[in-house]
Amino acid sequence: MNILWLQSAGCGGCTMSLLCAETPNVFDLLGSAGLSFLWHPALSEQSGGDVRALLGGVESGDIPLDILCVEGSILTGPKGTGRFQMLSGTGRSMMDWVQSLAPRAAHVVAVGTCATYGGVTSAGSNPAGAIGVQYDGNSPGGALPAAFRARSGLPVINVAGCPTHPDWVTETLMLLAAGRLAESDLDQLARPLFYAENLVHHACPKNEFYEYKASAEKLSQMGCMMEHLGCVGTQASGDCNIRGWNGGGSCTKAGYPCINCTAPEFEEPQHPFTQTPKFAGIPVGLPSDMPKAWFMALASLSKAATPKRVAENAVADRVEVAPSLKSGKS
Repeated sequence: MNILWLQSAGCGGCTMSLLCAETPNVFDLLGSAGLSFLWHPALSEQSGGDVRALLGGVESGDIPLDILCVEGSILTGPKGTGRFQMLSGTGRSMMDWVQSLAPRAAHVVAVGTCATYGGVTSAGSNPAGAIGVQYDGNSPGGALPAAFRARSGLPVINVAGCPTHPDWVTETLMLLAAGRLAESDLDQLARPLFYAENLVHHACPKNEFYEYKASAEKLSQMGCMMEHLGCVGTQASGDCNIRGWNGGGSCTKAGYPCINCTAPEFEEPQHPFTQTPKFAGIPVGLPSDMPKAWFMALASLSKAATPKRVAENAVADRVEVAPSLKSGKS
């Protein structure tokens, strides 16, 4: 199967993340699954007239297209023309190319949150009219209509993340190559369930602090970051702490709160990312699948039972109190 990769409006960070695929590297991994790039703007040698000829061949149907990957948001401005972003040398907007090539592809994959929902490039007043390939924020219908289906019958597959984990991209592509990704394998936002059915909270190294509601007060401290520092890992889809990044890291392992970058409109939380909004001293953003009254009752009990070791380490930047050894029976 072949892949045509287009980079639209964004930073190119998802491609940079993809190159961090390890043991094997991305080229060997995809090659072993029978996947190859027709063209990738950052990784392929072709440019200029060769690329224009390739795009024309795909558009005409002379060159079959298995997978169209789009990285970055689609700019619709000014006034819906898309001409804020032209595909160099073609005289046509990126929006026009995506709308023309998508129906030719067996599968369409939006790579990264800019491509899936608009992402950071749509933040603020969004003067460029940045939207996702098949979503505009939370709303179905982007550069492609909500009813769009690729030749396979699947909607646009949204590999959301800012940036995406390299494994999320390669695993999606390999599942498509194996014919093992159906619409039932996507969640309500068209994200692959193999990573979206997990919470970032799962396997977080700060979970003991979370269980006792022992909270950090500053970013350098070891405690749970939900109560004061804006962490929404209990609400965010992703297996970041299960599979790890670049040898095993993650945002929360590095001491930074999860900002839910796999979700639509994460870029507009209406408060600083490292600040937890509260009402009457109670965090507004509680775990998504737990009634607030239950959470508050359990939190009160947990805080009352917090071991001294956990409480003191929570507001320290390293282990201050080590676990005590349990004395044996005489």
